[in-house]
Amino acid sequence: MSSTSIARPRLSFWQIWNMSFGFMGIQFGFALQNANTSRIFETLGSDPSNLALYWLAAPITGLIVQPIIGYYSDRTWHAKWGRRRPFFAIGAILASVSLCIMPNSSALWMAVGVLWIMDASINISMEPFRAFVGDKLPPAQRTTGFAMQSFFIGVGAIIASFLPWIFTNWFDISNVADEPGIIPDSVKYSFYIGAFMLFATVMWTVFSSTEYPPEPGDEEKLRNRERRKIDNEEFYYSKFLKIGTVLLVLALLIGLIVYLLKIEKELYVLSLGLGIFGIVHLLATLYIKRGRSYLGLVNIVKDFNSMPKTMVQLAYVQFFSWFALFAMWIYTTSAVTSHIYNSTDPTTAAYNEGASMVGNLFGVYNGIAALAALLLPVLAKYTSRRMTHLIALFCGGFGLISFYLISDPFWLWFSMIGVGIAWASILSIPYAMLSGSLPAEKMGYYMGVFNFFIVIPQIVAGTILGFMLTHFFNGQTIYILVTGGISMIIAGLLNLFVDDQDEIIIKQQA
Repeated sequence: MSSTSIARPRLSFWQIWNMSFGFMGIQFGFALQNANTSRIFETLGSDPSNLALYWLAAPITGLIVQPIIGYYSDRTWHAKWGRRRPFFAIGAILASVSLCIMPNSSALWMAVGVLWIMDASINISMEPFRAFVGDKLPPAQRTTGFAMQSFFIGVGAIIASFLPWIFTNWFDISNVADEPGIIPDSVKYSFYIGAFMLFATVMWTVFSSTEYPPEPGDEEKLRNRERRKIDNEEFYYSKFLKIGTVLLVLALLIGLIVYLLKIEKELYVLSLGLGIFGIVHLLATLYIKRGRSYLGLVNIVKDFNSMPKTMVQLAYVQFFSWFALFAMWIYTTSAVTSHIYNSTDPTTAAYNEGASMVGNLFGVYNGIAALAALLLPVLAKYTSRRMTHLIALFCGGFGLISFYLISDPFWLWFSMIGVGIAWASILSIPYAMLSGSLPAEKMGYYMGVFNFFIVIPQIVAGTILGFMLTHFFNGQTIYILVTGGISMIIAGLLNLFVDDQDEIIIKQQA
């Protein structure tokens, strides 16, 4: 139904502004989640070595939700609400409610459960925003469109990350709770503001933007396609059977090794993930055998195994980029408070000062990202999108590594400049390169599947970082940040091998 293959008119600055504005609110939610969730978990009694395990709720949710939302948003059309905007609105309502509940969690299990719901809700809104750019903008404006999203992500995140500090220093609201196990009021009020901003900005996009209707005959083609069996059923039956069997066997082996060697229980999650993928492939073979290859699950598995070449190349870049980011989000609070502020006790003033510093640092890197997002399209124009992304990832990698060398918190601001440049690029350049390689009618689905290569590295990080912390780094979380920096540099090098199919078109239109 989406028709990016059809020439789209160039949009004005304000049209691109309006269609991207909701991303500011979405990032309010993500920034509050990223900067404060570990703090909430530790306040409610979590051991630092278990943080990665509890955080797995978020990426697992994204892994499930985004491709499903993408698949069905491709197949949605309403004369008034369009294709993507219904999902924007539903996700915003659910996410806003979750943000209000999160800081009022009374137990650790409740906070983990709310994180799961909150992340799913934010993903419902976020995924169609990526496809929205591919739907509406011509190739020459896609880098600008995704960069505008990065700009609003940066603006939203810097305000949201600083909110606890603002409430404490401007309004004299307590940053330390009266008793252990209670979330400070500065954090609670920050989440309430975040809930309001997420709802308001997303609904601004819903009501200020329009969508292109299906081309003549597209709806009829869609109805026919919904009941049409896949081509080459025998080939895909054999392929899915082999893949599913291998994944299940591998899952069982990993689970058995973890059990026999009695190593970290987080590794069971890796086994579970592989097992789920295996079962999904085997279910697809069962449906094909029963003559029901027209079903959505079979098409989802088929399309996943038939990804465009550019998407596969970008998958490796995304893996190492997001592994680094997830390491940073989980362990920056613990690393800064222990390595620089010399405190691991959440009830002390030193710990809470360090935790607030992390919130401010996260605000800074998002602020830098907002500025960098305006410059990335210019740099890409005079070099290339691949070279631009390489430079940005190198900046982020060296920024994370520098945490180890710092003893004075003042110098952390400079480390986060590099991280902010990388963050701006990660949120825009890969999507701009990807959109030109995708079939128009599957834009939403493949943008959702692309989230796999954000989520999978997060799951891998969640399953092995705790193991690495215990067995290789002697409990010193600062080394996790160094590992993240090295991972980001690897991502930059792999980016050079990506086939950016839009480059020729962009040069011709320049």
